[in-house]
Amino acid sequence: MRSCCISLLGSTGSIGRQSLEVIQACGMKVGALTANSNVARMEEQARQFQPKLAVMMDEQAAADLKVRLADTPVRVAGGLEGLLEAAELPQADTVITAVVGMVGLRPTMAAIREGKRIALANKETLVCAGQLVTEEARDFGAKILPVDSEHSALFQSLQGCKDRGEVKRLILTCSGGPFFGKTRKELEGMTREDALQHPNWSMGAKITVDSATLMNKGLEFIEAMHLYQMPPEKISIVVHRESIIHSLVEYCDNAMIAQMGTPDMRLPIQYALTWPERVVGPATPLDLCSCGPLTFAQPDTEAFQCLALALAAAKTGGTAGAILNGANEAAVALFLEGKIGFLDIADRVRRAMEQVKVIQDPSMTQVLEADAAAREAVLSA
Repeated sequence: MRSCCISLLGSTGSIGRQSLEVIQACGMKVGALTANSNVARMEEQARQFQPKLAVMMDEQAAADLKVRLADTPVRVAGGLEGLLEAAELPQADTVITAVVGMVGLRPTMAAIREGKRIALANKETLVCAGQLVTEEARDFGAKILPVDSEHSALFQSLQGCKDRGEVKRLILTCSGGPFFGKTRKELEGMTREDALQHPNWSMGAKITVDSATLMNKGLEFIEAMHLYQMPPEKISIVVHRESIIHSLVEYCDNAMIAQMGTPDMRLPIQYALTWPERVVGPATPLDLCSCGPLTFAQPDTEAFQCLALALAAAKTGGTAGAILNGANEAAVALFLEGKIGFLDIADRVRRAMEQVKVIQDPSMTQVLEADAAAREAVLSA
């Protein structure tokens, strides 16, 4: 197995904690850990994995951590500057980007410019600036490997593909979230607690709400376009409640290749770190005789209008993805704070998409401006 030293951005979140399980099981080294404000968990992780650098985005949390780790050789830094330093750490050849939201864009670009392997769990990076990111990766020789279970499944199912012209369609599977089968009328009264009850996966609050609105699948749709250089008409979404088939590739001869497994994020995390090799790891094995029947259905874009908005943004291109994502992040934050209802998320995203002008072939500055304008449109509604 390839030896690697890893900078893990977002180590205290769900993906970050599972990444550390994989790192430990596979005997890999940790060069840097970063988090937002969870000082207690970061101290525990830093003492266990002994990184060269530990970063807290919250400056007060960084000051606290520095005191706590004073008896260790771990250096502590804070803020965006510290996050960028972790992404660029010379000792690390691989960067796992497990931070949630637009904040992941700049450190991912910084790591790309250092030619590092990027294990990408931050979908917003490609949704908002996919063309810029993929062009930079090509220019600097950085490899982007997906950590999302669906994109890892597509990546694995494409391993035997000689030419993208052989691909008829990429098929993203979708659990349907906690509200599968409900009408738009029935969704009106859904609360924060209802939305956070995902049937299959254990994730952070923001991503879990995105799964409830199906925005998460829309973001993945846009991400797939950039990861695999596919037009929107060659990507489909199918609801698969059991989350056993994680995605499929349909080839020109009508054969389909799927990747199957338990809903365990440690498998796609590990594959992004060990590819092109496979090694023994901590992921839970799949028992075909006990997993039950597998079902499939079309997503309901009338009830789940966030998905329809994302598909429209995918076709529009340019800064439409940044507008969609910025508006969604702001709207979900309001929902989690109890300030708006469940259906208001889609309404506010739609309003932002109508108000903010789309720019084709944008610069990074224009992407960031589109993101800011979309958030402002949501907050001022």
